[in-house]
Amino acid sequence: MTAQTAEPFVHPALFYRGEKEYLHGTVPFIQDGLRAGEPVAVAVPGPNLAILKTALGDDAADVRFLDMTEAGRNPGRIIPKVLRAFADAHRDTRVRIIGEPIWVGRSSVEYPACVQHEALINPAFEGREVTILCPYDAARLDEQVLADAYATHPVVISGGQERRSTAYAPARVVAHYNQPLAQAAASEELGYDADRLPSARHFAVERAAELGLSGIRLEDVALIVAELTTNSVVHGGGSGTIRVWSDADQVVLEVRDHGYLSDPLAGRRPATRDQQGGRGLLLVHYLSDLVRIHTGPDGTAIRCYISR
Repeated sequence: MTAQTAEPFVHPALFYRGEKEYLHGTVPFIQDGLRAGEPVAVAVPGPNLAILKTALGDDAADVRFLDMTEAGRNPGRIIPKVLRAFADAHRDTRVRIIGEPIWVGRSSVEYPACVQHEALINPAFEGREVTILCPYDAARLDEQVLADAYATHPVVISGGQERRSTAYAPARVVAHYNQPLAQAAASEELGYDADRLPSARHFAVERAAELGLSGIRLEDVALIVAELTTNSVVHGGGSGTIRVWSDADQVVLEVRDHGYLSDPLAGRRPATRDQQGGRGLLLVHYLSDLVRIHTGPDGTAIRCYISR
C-alpha cells in the first residue's frame, strides 16, 4: 500500500465485491502488518469476522478480533472504544486496524452517524502512526454510501487499484450530515433547569419503564439523562427540554437546549486518567445503541436510542 509512506496516518477505503475480493484486500494487509511487527486489530461484522479467521489460519492467533455489530453498534463509540483503545495500547509502534462500520442492514437512521464517524477518524488520528483500512461492500451498498466513502477517505482501493480520492472532504461531510432531526411522534415533554434535574431524570426513567425497559437498561437511561441534562445547565444555556418515546424495538430519549457543540469530536475522545470533567458525552455514547446529534446557533438536540 504505497500511500503508507506519504504521512503517518493512513486511512484507505477498500471497495470489495464478493468474498474473494474481500479476502484479497484484507488478508495481505493483516499479514504484512504481522510480518512488520505491527499490532493488528480487526473490527468487522460477524460473518466477515468468521471468513477472515478461517483465511488467516494460524496467523489469526496474533490478531485482535472484534465484532463490529456489537462493539460499533453505536458509531459514536467506535473511535474511543475500538480504534483509540487499540492504538493507545500500542503507542510505541505503528498499528494496523481494519474497521468496517457500514454494512448492509445499517438503517437510514444510523447512517448519518456512521458517515460522520468515518469523516471524524481523520482529525482524530492526524499525525498518529496508524493505518485504518475500511472495507465497503461495493456490490450491495447504496451508491450514496460509496460516494461518501470517497469524501471521507483520502485513498480508495477498488479492483486491486489504489487511487487518491479527488473528492476527499471530511469536514464537509460532517457539516452536511449535521441535519435537523426529523420530528418524532407526539410525546410528552418536560422542561428542566438546575432545580429540576432530579425531576427530568425521574420523568425519563418512568417513561422508559412504561415503554418496556427494565433492569440495567433503566439504569443506563438514568445515567444518560443525568449527563445530558447537567450539560444543558452548565453549557447549554441553563435549561432544556426532554422527551421519551418508543420507536420499534427501541426507546428513544431526546434532550434539547440552547448550547452549541463546536467540537465535532466531543464525546469521541477517550478520557485520560487525570481528566477533570468532559466525560459526560463520552459516557452517553458508551451507554447508547445509537446517538444522533444536531447542533447549530439556535441550539443542540441529542437523541439517544436504547434497545429493549
